[in-house]
Amino acid sequence: MRKSLPQRIALSVVGVVVALLILFPTYWMFVTSLRTPGEILSPKYDLIPTSFSFGNFATALGKDNFPTYLMNSLIVTVGSVLCALVAGTLAAIPLSRLRFTGRKGFLVLVMVAQLAPVSALFIPLFLLMKDAGLLNTLPSLLLIYFATTLPFTVWMLYGFVNGIPYELEEAAMIDGCSQTGAFRRVTLPLLGPGLVTTSVFSFITAWNEYLFALVFIRDKPKETLPVWLASFRTAFATDWGGVMAASVIYAVPALIFFLLVQRKLVSGTTAGAVKG
Repeated sequence: MRKSLPQRIALSVVGVVVALLILFPTYWMFVTSLRTPGEILSPKYDLIPTSFSFGNFATALGKDNFPTYLMNSLIVTVGSVLCALVAGTLAAIPLSRLRFTGRKGFLVLVMVAQLAPVSALFIPLFLLMKDAGLLNTLPSLLLIYFATTLPFTVWMLYGFVNGIPYELEEAAMIDGCSQTGAFRRVTLPLLGPGLVTTSVFSFITAWNEYLFALVFIRDKPKETLPVWLASFRTAFATDWGGVMAASVIYAVPALIFFLLVQRKLVSGTTAGAVKG
């Protein structure tokens, strides 16, 4: 049903207001990062600054071991995302394509595992990593992030695989492809939006995780960016300019990742695939 002009105007106004409310904290963070400490603590705080200072960024980037922290975060984040995608795909395909005893029960267990709070697993995971000799190592964080994002990855990819008609694989096999070749040439490309969607969730979860990184890692050179970001707050004061500048720097890798995958976020590439 086509909306009238007043309805379209009202929806546009609501959309603009919601967008401003969502974007305002990001704008505030960026603007504050460009202010001097005196301007940040001043009672008069202009929403539109008249002067800019990049001293806070110099302070943030000049902190010890920043490149190491950045590399550590990238290693555990990218590693956990890749592991979750591979394992999730290998689990979602048989769950979708095969019919076996206990299949529905397994899917229920996957959902229950996703609903369980991660904090409830903190002590068991700590003891497990300690017994395995992985405490205070980056592989411990990689395994934890992989384990916490795997249930959601399996569940999401299961839904995406269900949305791809199996007739496409059968047609490819009739044309001479093996079952593996049909999956690689037909199903896997169509699964792209699902892989991107789940990778975004896994990336956000691993990139922003703080508690495990704080407790499981003892050595400074092995810490990740969330722990580095918390270092701007001490028992005596908080460097708000440094916090905001560090937050902007911290958001850049995630922003780059989203820009790289944003075209694949829109699913529906299988629409009309069996027409004709």
